[in-house]
Amino acid sequence: MQYNKVEICGVNTSKLKVLNEKEKIALLQKAQAGDKQAREELINGNLRLVLSVIQRFTNRGENLDDLFQVGCIGLIKAIDNFDISQEVRFSTYGVPMIIGEIRRYLRDNNSVRVSRSMRDTAYKAMQEKERLTALNGKEPTVEEIAKSLELRREDVVLALESIVEPVSLYEPVFSDGGDTIYVMDQVGDKNDDKNWLDEIALKEAMNDLNDREKRIMGMRFFQGKTQMEVALEIGISQAQVSRLEKGALDKIKKDL
Repeated sequence: MQYNKVEICGVNTSKLKVLNEKEKIALLQKAQAGDKQAREELINGNLRLVLSVIQRFTNRGENLDDLFQVGCIGLIKAIDNFDISQEVRFSTYGVPMIIGEIRRYLRDNNSVRVSRSMRDTAYKAMQEKERLTALNGKEPTVEEIAKSLELRREDVVLALESIVEPVSLYEPVFSDGGDTIYVMDQVGDKNDDKNWLDEIALKEAMNDLNDREKRIMGMRFFQGKTQMEVALEIGISQAQVSRLEKGALDKIKKDL
């Protein structure tokens, strides 16, 4: 699989090393025994995992270098705390750690800035709402507030919405002492954590395939080519493609 060059924190991401699961476990054992070189190699060999995670946060307008550095902190925490005795893939433990670190950063640092003029308009609208309610004995509509202030309805709506505190998708809305329900659980969106965690897990599993298997899987499932088209392009029989494809799928299923 080809990767385009992207410079993040001075790192050429197209040249990042990718470790398979056996290499990760071997380095984890050395790193947790105090081998600093193994720890450094393990960090560098998992930077693509950080990249996979931060791609999901790029639509927030955040600086990619900042997100990458924060994600690396989560990766380091995962390396230091991963329990090798548990029979799980490192990415299964590492991804949530990286996500948690990035969410914490976004929660603590991503404040919404509202202009002074917009805040002033919002406060005037709120005062006018109280005045009209007292005058008429009923709550005024946005149109009535806008007309009284000689402003456009859209400007009043935008100003009032700008001073409402944003709610995190991970804000708890209910808890009975056991399972907690978050705002995200009540939003109808198919692009939830599970979907893209599965996608990252699939990419990680494909790293353990050899070059020919990766090429065949890429052509079959990412480019949508038939086994016959793959066979003609690679120069082998369709039966060989079928056999290699089945072997690669068995490896991925075992890893997942």
